Amino acid sequence: MYAQEIDAFRLYYSQTIHPELMRMERQRLRLLRLLLFSGVLLVGAFVIELYLNLLILTLALSIPITFYIAYLVYRVQEFRRKFKPNVVNLILHFINELPNYGQLAYDPRKFLPKDRFNLSKIFSTPAQYYVGEDYINGRVGEMPFEMCELSVREIARTDNKLEIIFEGVFLYAVFNEEAEGSMVIWPRQLRKHLTRSIKAFTWEGGENMDHEILNERFRERFLVYATEDTHVVGILSEPMQDSILEYVDRTGKDIYLSFHDREIYAAVTEQKDLLEPFIFQSNLNFELVKEFYEDISLILRVVSDFDRTH
Repeated sequence: MYAQEIDAFRLYYSQTIHPELMRMERQRLRLLRLLLFSGVLLVGAFVIELYLNLLILTLALSIPITFYIAYLVYRVQEFRRKFKPNVVNLILHFINELPNYGQLAYDPRKFLPKDRFNLSKIFSTPAQYYVGEDYINGRVGEMPFEMCELSVREIARTDNKLEIIFEGVFLYAVFNEEAEGSMVIWPRQLRKHLTRSIKAFTWEGGENMDHEILNERFRERFLVYATEDTHVVGILSEPMQDSILEYVDRTGKDIYLSFHDREIYAAVTEQKDLLEPFIFQSNLNFELVKEFYEDISLILRVVSDFDRTH
């Protein structure tokens, strides 16, 4: 199923996304020529100033040069600002046409609030540094969802420097039927970094539920904690466990999940800012676009599996 979806996306990329990338590539080349020409011009002006060594000439040129540099910075930022929304909207159009998805919308500057992040109970942190972007919302089956990219950091107790708590894609969805209980799923390999989060959830009544997970590979990869009133296997079904393992095996990324009554949270680590355009090299790269598509579609697939199996 995944291979067929990627083949369909590759065809869509060739027919729809690649032409848009070509148009943006022509803009990039024009911008690059402007930057190179400006660099030569500014170096020339600097050499003339040194040669003539006239204070009045230096002062006269400093103001227009400053404004010109500001103009160049604006042109670069404008290219970066337009590139990602153009490509993301095309990717969302493709996903929107797939079965079970709908009403997808994108806002490059919006992100989920810190209160919502904390309600997931995945990370216990004051999050003194909390920024985000690339907000996407829509529906998976009957479930409304919101997702965005987040960078969350806190002040370390040892040296007062900001240390990374989470960087990646964060999702929030609401199940359309009544459900009870709370459950959090953490990557087992990161247990030593999650001690505070595990203790906080345990304080609220969470208990280790690894014994209820029959999938041995899933037990090896993840810690499962839940409150006493939670039907663990009913929420974390076998197909969902298989989908999560498939995702982790394919991407190598860490995924966190939590369920609190009707609310679902997912967090997927991503160290780099995806789909940020290059200025000094080509952006005609299928793998770059494919990675962003996978980050969106695969995290939505977890929600889709939950919608389908419940």
